[in-house]
Amino acid sequence: MLPWKHLLRPLSALLLAAAVTIVPAATATAAPTAIAAATDRAGAAAGRGWNDYSCKPSAAHPRPVVLVHGTFANSVDNWLGLAPYLVNRDYCVYALDYGQLPGVPLVHGLGPIDKSAEQLKVFVDKVLAATGSAEADLVGHSQGGLMPRHYLKFLGGAAKVNALVGIAPDNHGTTLNGLTKLLPYFPGAGDLLSTATPGLADQMAGSAFLTRLNAGGDTVPGVRYTVIATKYDEVVTPYRSQFLDGPAVRNVLLQDLCALDLSEHVAIGLIDRIAFHEVANALDPAHATPTTCLSAIG
Repeated sequence: MLPWKHLLRPLSALLLAAAVTIVPAATATAAPTAIAAATDRAGAAAGRGWNDYSCKPSAAHPRPVVLVHGTFANSVDNWLGLAPYLVNRDYCVYALDYGQLPGVPLVHGLGPIDKSAEQLKVFVDKVLAATGSAEADLVGHSQGGLMPRHYLKFLGGAAKVNALVGIAPDNHGTTLNGLTKLLPYFPGAGDLLSTATPGLADQMAGSAFLTRLNAGGDTVPGVRYTVIATKYDEVVTPYRSQFLDGPAVRNVLLQDLCALDLSEHVAIGLIDRIAFHEVANALDPAHATPTTCLSAIG
């Protein structure tokens, strides 16, 4: 990826934050439109094999898999690669939308992360009720790998989750390639992010949200954790800040499995079948197979 492209997502974050401040309050017609859009995405997902509430987990894969999208994404576009990959391997797969802001369609993960975790709690309960399962496995990309940790630690999620797999998660925050270090030089910029797009502010290294989340340790008992990172990540920097400390943790650097893998922050979650293979291993460690460059065609 060219250096100038590394700035696209951070800059788009600031631009979106500015845009949200001038978006009119949602009108009476906005809510039905948003609901219709969400329904369309759910239908699209079901048509591709996930969000099928008639699915019953198999003996080989007894837990449903809940996919948690990243910032600026939604329950369909983030998972056009991984969801079918898991469905084809006989998993019951579900994905939710979370962190919606009024007047901002299609791109989510922008609301306060603690509130997004409450949405995840409701969704997991819905999936468990539909499948008759006692526990689910969670797989999240970017913020989607971070946000569930709040659910596990503060909202009783540890009793309902077997494993959390984070793909490029910003577990200890990010400087967005140093861009946030400029905030002190621009009075009001930090307040803009906090009020307009709190989900972005929560992900900044040193935020009050992250300080509370990581106090007393990164993990909670009873949950297996896997982190899959790429050294070419240009959004969660430095990339090793993604890794977790604690028992039942496996931290994986993609390039240790395949040195030729050049995936950056977006590609690792959207299209990288080497990462997908490692996700499958994390979901079913008893039947894990070696992940190599050849996993890209597996």
